Amino acid sequence: MPVQIGGLRNVSAQAPTLMTMTRQKVSSGSPFESDFGFSRAVRVDDRVVVAGTAPIWPDDFVDPDPKVQTRRCLEIMLTALSEAGGLPEDVVRTRMFITDASDATAVGEAHGEVFSVIRPAATMIVVGGLLDERWKVEMELEAVLTG
Repeated sequence: MPVQIGGLRNVSAQAPTLMTMTRQKVSSGSPFESDFGFSRAVRVDDRVVVAGTAPIWPDDFVDPDPKVQTRRCLEIMLTALSEAGGLPEDVVRTRMFITDASDATAVGEAHGEVFSVIRPAATMIVVGGLLDERWKVEMELEAVLTG
């Protein structure tokens, strides 16, 4: 007999089967990772989620050009994705947070340099500010590994 639970219908009265998941954490070396308690990327089975990524170089330099910042975010994210076993072709979603709508074209063009053929679902949002006032863009991505 089917069981109704909170709007979801379970086709049997048996207890749900627990699945074993593999979890891998990827670090980029950002001091925020340990201070704030997060990973640059997390892979669970065939899914990789890359955290909000800012355009920072190892020496704390931030280029003022939004296109260069976007390229830097992509470089950091794609490196993390690669360390988790993924490729750019596996990306299914990106999010771009920008602080000035007039930077949309530059950010979009840099995004297109990587994703014009892959064409993941993408969102660009104008926000009131980011953690560091030098940042004009911050990005996230999600991937489903196919290989």
